[in-house]
Amino acid sequence: MRQVVAVAGCPNSGKTSLFNQLTGAKQKVGNWPGQTVEQYSGEFSVADEVFEIVDLPGTYGLVAVSTEEGIASDFLVDERPAVVVTVVDASNLTGSLHLVAQIAEAGLRQVVALNMVDVADRRGIDIDESQLSDRLGIEVVRTVARRGSGTAELKAAVARVAAQPHQQLVIDYGPIVERHIG
Repeated sequence: MRQVVAVAGCPNSGKTSLFNQLTGAKQKVGNWPGQTVEQYSGEFSVADEVFEIVDLPGTYGLVAVSTEEGIASDFLVDERPAVVVTVVDASNLTGSLHLVAQIAEAGLRQVVALNMVDVADRRGIDIDESQLSDRLGIEVVRTVARRGSGTAELKAAVARVAAQPHQQLVIDYGPIVERHIG
């Protein structure tokens, strides 16, 4: 049985470009929100294991406020893929970390694709992916999707994470919020 991998991320983070690099597909890439409004799937292999990969529409979080976000969040919550590749824009990292946290709190295994590192580098933004990985407890792989940079490392990371037992992320929101959650 093939394991399913979902590609999720905020709009314009490079999800479809990364999907195309991972699968060899040629899905149309648009530079506007809402471009991917259907689910596209393909596959890739690591060693002898074949993974089915699904390209989801852009979403800022798991609480849907649009049709596109509804497609993505429903797939993640209902289908529970083996691994989620969460694509984040390295030049706007803080805008993507909310989604990373929500996916982790939903109990989904994930690998963060730190995409567009070339743009971040040009803007003087230096991200230590090792430290980010340690702090999140999630594998982080540097990618430049439009050039295919980092895709081999990303495939290997997906295979490693899919083979590991899952560990739930627990975020401590502080005593006041935790008291109200409780």
